[in-house]
Amino acid sequence: MGRDLSYAAVMARRNAIMIAAVGIDYQVFATGAVAFDYEAMMREAGYSVEQAAAIQRQTHVGDTPLLELGNITRLARALAPPGKGARIFLKDEAANPSGSFKARRAALSVFHAERHGYPGVCAATSGNYGAAVASQAAMRGLGCIIIQEVFDSRGVGQPEIVEKGRACEAYGAEVIQLTVGPELFYTFLVTLEETGYFNASLYTPYSIAGIETLGYEIARELLAREGRYPDAVVVTHAGGGNVTGTARGLRKAGATQTRVIGVSVDLAGLHMASDRDFNRKSFTTGHTGFGIPFATWPDRADVPRNAARPLRYLDRYVLVTQGEVFYVTELLAQLEGLERGPAGNTSLAAAISLAQEMDRDQILVVQETEYTGAGKHPWAQLTFARRNGIVIERGDPAGNVPGERIVIPQRPDQLRVKEYPLENLRRSYLKNALAYAGTAPLTSTDFRFLAEDTGADEAWVRRTVAELAGQEEGKPR
Repeated sequence: MGRDLSYAAVMARRNAIMIAAVGIDYQVFATGAVAFDYEAMMREAGYSVEQAAAIQRQTHVGDTPLLELGNITRLARALAPPGKGARIFLKDEAANPSGSFKARRAALSVFHAERHGYPGVCAATSGNYGAAVASQAAMRGLGCIIIQEVFDSRGVGQPEIVEKGRACEAYGAEVIQLTVGPELFYTFLVTLEETGYFNASLYTPYSIAGIETLGYEIARELLAREGRYPDAVVVTHAGGGNVTGTARGLRKAGATQTRVIGVSVDLAGLHMASDRDFNRKSFTTGHTGFGIPFATWPDRADVPRNAARPLRYLDRYVLVTQGEVFYVTELLAQLEGLERGPAGNTSLAAAISLAQEMDRDQILVVQETEYTGAGKHPWAQLTFARRNGIVIERGDPAGNVPGERIVIPQRPDQLRVKEYPLENLRRSYLKNALAYAGTAPLTSTDFRFLAEDTGADEAWVRRTVAELAGQEEGKPR
């Protein structure tokens, strides 16, 4: 008799499927109602940052150029108050084989799969990570299946997602393309179970350990070149792995005082799983539709415990608009001769504004770039947006309305960041943690964990939890 492939049956088997596909029993790390031993889980990857870098070099990953953006720095200084305008550097991750920093996390995951005898690797992603996994699998001779959410119910796909699917196929991967909806995780689980492939998830310890080399390189390279660590590193924030891995790498290199600033494109009002909204957003990553949910509850991922924990490491979180990113993409090309894709330029859009707050002798690093291609280019994205009824205009980007209007700045002095208070994210996280705990009482271990996981003071956590619990008790039944 065959396996029961009903949705309910597959979901009931998900923990067993994941243990087989990742090789980690996440239950052994549980220490409380919500708490788990995060650092023990990270040690489960079994690779130091030096070992990870050596593994990455085997497949030509890492050691990417660190470029000083002299022309953009001069522009920021021309707009800044006297004495302000930090030097802006950029880590050019487009130099990796698949064209993005995600080659770092894929390199370690695929190496681990090969080392432990898996016949292939599988990942559920619509982004650069799929291309990275496919590229690394090709180098190591492993099978590869990438599962993408590509289409709305009309069968229409966003050009950037279609481009990334093309890249996966170019590297020899089988690409399973789906419409937006709940079937992605179900299809992923069935595929893992049927193939016996390794789950090259974005959210395993292997994946995050792979990104640590990026932060480590930035710190060590600047120390060698400038005799100091960066004052701030700006990181495009989506699922949290980029923030987490980069921050951990900075700390391991000794840059413990470097501020980590997360940046997302503001897509407020658009629902990522909505058939209507799916093609009304002009960014497939680095936006609030991922950045906020994953910060407020990381364990919504495809593994039981997510190794990406952004609130542990964020010092500040800011938002930019779609139009600002498109504007800065063209600005980078015309001022610095670098044509790069939108993900890294999300951080660069913020960096130009942030540099104007900082002193002239300080250093700000934009931590990654990505390759660009036909579907990623701003003109493809804007043409697609217009076809979906979105107004494209020039003016003040404050007039941007996600899903309705994209406003491209007319001048560089219109670039600005919008603060998103970390306390709001922390409160939402704690509310989700209480829901996860249910009726189980929180212990001192839980409170210590919650303080670490939110990057907050334990006394504040206790007060906020008591306040949130009181609000729940006061609700009508």
